[in-house]
Amino acid sequence: MDSSIIQNKFLELYDKQPSLVRSPGRVNLIGEHTDYNEGFVLPAAINKEMIFAVAPNDHSRCRIYSYDMRENVDVDPTAFQPSKYTWANYILGVIDQLQKQGLMVKGFDCVFGGDIPKGAGISSSAALECGLTTALNHIFEFGLDKQSIAKISQKAENEYVGVQCGIMDQFANMFGQRHQVIKLDCRSLEYELIPFKIDGYKIVLLDTNISHSLASSEYNVRRQQCEEGVKILKEQGLEVSSLRDVSLDMLTRFRTMMDAVVYRRCRYVIEENKRVEEACRLLEQDDLPAFGQKMYESHEGLSKAYEVSCEELDFLVDQTRDNDSVLGARMMGGGFGGCTINLVKEEALASMTMDIEQEYQQQFRRELKVYIGDIVNGTEVMSND
Repeated sequence: MDSSIIQNKFLELYDKQPSLVRSPGRVNLIGEHTDYNEGFVLPAAINKEMIFAVAPNDHSRCRIYSYDMRENVDVDPTAFQPSKYTWANYILGVIDQLQKQGLMVKGFDCVFGGDIPKGAGISSSAALECGLTTALNHIFEFGLDKQSIAKISQKAENEYVGVQCGIMDQFANMFGQRHQVIKLDCRSLEYELIPFKIDGYKIVLLDTNISHSLASSEYNVRRQQCEEGVKILKEQGLEVSSLRDVSLDMLTRFRTMMDAVVYRRCRYVIEENKRVEEACRLLEQDDLPAFGQKMYESHEGLSKAYEVSCEELDFLVDQTRDNDSVLGARMMGGGFGGCTINLVKEEALASMTMDIEQEYQQQFRRELKVYIGDIVNGTEVMSND
């Protein structure tokens, strides 16, 4: 998005020069629903972003305007209640967390907007949280490092918004590097940057243009089911703190102690962690076709074992299976809607997307949105006061 649009709106509303921050969305190549199980993920920052224009004010109030929604909130940073606007609660969650860290958030003015599609699974929420936290860190000189900003942003979503997300989205948002993917250990937060050499191919996001109401509630249910599996294993005397510590042999040994659904959920997470490690080795060997097959395996697990896919996502993945121009495809994000992520041969991009748009329209009577992704740097301050 052109940052001047947001900057000009800020000048119109508040008549002063702001600081500017850009905050990207993210893709996740493989490793879905593993982050809150202390596992491995392989995300990257993507060229869909939010722009924030922010400056301190003399009013002891936080005045925030959403350019895209044409809505605003005006709150006292020392005493506020949840907002009727969904987007505002992510903002309030950040202010709440900063206060809990002992950091004084004074009055500020903010305009933000961007081109991250909502409900597409590209994590507009993390861009909103990390972008604002970075902006406030900048204008109030809190001295927070990237990891602290990621953790504060995650807690804002967990504790104020009530979505029990893991750390992946916020970490990718802050630590993204151009042309590289991040192999992140969600337990230790140790990470490795792996070059993503896809010359001749493009990351293509196919947006179902749906967001089933199940997404948020079922996300929390999946987390509880995984925790239930770990609890059962602990009761059998195993020294495990998360599914990260559990092997398939261990899980199978105590299968009869578990509900069949809990067993399937746990098995998927263990297998997905292994897939991430195998996928990283394949990237280091420049074996993109084999990497693509791991994406298909991931989708199969998400659809059949973890059951967070939906008819539209499965349809889009199935349409690519016999297409030689597509190396791999899978659903991405929390599930029940959003995008599939695809690795598509650049020369076949136009024909592939045109064909699949027509097939999707015919099947579901709904428009398919297509986004071409490039991997970019994470959240950063664009200009100073």
